[in-house]
Amino acid sequence: MRDDHRLPSPPDPRPPSPPATRLPSSPGFWRSPLRGPSFTAVLGLVLLVGITVLFVTGLVSYAAYNPGLSPVNDKTPDKGILGFYLFAWPTNPHWLYRLNQGVHVTLGITLIPVLLAKLWSVVPRLFALPPARSLAHALERISLLLLVGGALFEFVTGVLNVQLDYVFPGSFYPLHFYGAWVFFAAFVAHALLKTPLALRSLRRPRQERNDLVSPRPAEPTVSRRGALWFVGGGSLLLFVTTVGQNFDGVLRRTALLAPHGGGDPGTGPNGFQINKTAAYAGIDTAETDDDAWRLVVTGRTGTVRLRRDELLRLPLHSAALPIACVEGWSTSDQWWRGVRLRDLAALVGYEDDPPDVFVESLQRRGAFRHAALRANQVADRRSLLALFVNGEELSPDHGYPARVIVPAAPGVLDTKWVARMTFGDL
Repeated sequence: MRDDHRLPSPPDPRPPSPPATRLPSSPGFWRSPLRGPSFTAVLGLVLLVGITVLFVTGLVSYAAYNPGLSPVNDKTPDKGILGFYLFAWPTNPHWLYRLNQGVHVTLGITLIPVLLAKLWSVVPRLFALPPARSLAHALERISLLLLVGGALFEFVTGVLNVQLDYVFPGSFYPLHFYGAWVFFAAFVAHALLKTPLALRSLRRPRQERNDLVSPRPAEPTVSRRGALWFVGGGSLLLFVTTVGQNFDGVLRRTALLAPHGGGDPGTGPNGFQINKTAAYAGIDTAETDDDAWRLVVTGRTGTVRLRRDELLRLPLHSAALPIACVEGWSTSDQWWRGVRLRDLAALVGYEDDPPDVFVESLQRRGAFRHAALRANQVADRRSLLALFVNGEELSPDHGYPARVIVPAAPGVLDTKWVARMTFGDL
């Protein structure tokens, strides 16, 4: 008989794999080979620069409303010390608000893929146990929770405001303003703690190992460099489908993610972007009829009532100015013609020193039915009560019979369907 005896197989030199776990608090739960200090560091440094620009442009945007001038301009009346930086908004350069808000909204949307990738890269730390190993670790965890929650809140409310126009249980302005301060405070604390580590990780990526690196990573399907290119491609896609809202013509049609993107609304001299129509604002055409409408101007020497034909007999002036909205969209310069605000102030006793003005509209629905403008805005020779645009009478949607247009101001302060102007102390 043949000897069928076989030698035993040699032992497997590889250590046994640790048992799989279903608990997200275990390092073995998170198996992506992409996570690591260098990947997180690159995303973090991009956000460090981008979010700082977002925060500064957001504060500047709020200052543009001149909230300290009048309660109707102030959407965060209980801001207290948070309004320490406010300053009188200038009128030069005339495209200032257009640039600021275009950068703020476009950059915010562009950074969304970077933010989501960054949160994904550090998600194991949100489930780490014990919750706090020391007081310093507890403070770091609290700042991290505020950072993540604040980031999601600010980006979500910002995008909703751009896309859907005021869908919040309260006003967008205080929600976004106070949320920005909470988020940025956590952001600064986190940056102070983590920036040195991020820089070390970029200098010595192979030497840095921490809790983000899986002890038993899965097989890679893409390299970290490829993942960064993927994130960058997503940001680039959002950029090219948003930035066009700042321009006219063909570029505006690329703004697929902006509510005022696409082609201009109509053709002709009045065929440029608007924020609210006459129908939306509840304008009664009987009140804007030339026989019924009167502009009431009040000031130091009393009250003057002017029909539209009487306004047309006053000296008329022209100015090339854009309209720029808090939602990020803007127009190019339009050619406006009308009566200077400073000339209207002179009619009621302010020949040499035009003061602040309180403007009231016929608008019945929606925000900013009233607005206040500073003396420097009234005094600027380009600030008009416009009666014409691009050589034609204003259309109803652009504010017929008369609207305000001021250089560098947010579009909501360029009041349409003007009924009354009160010059003097507000």
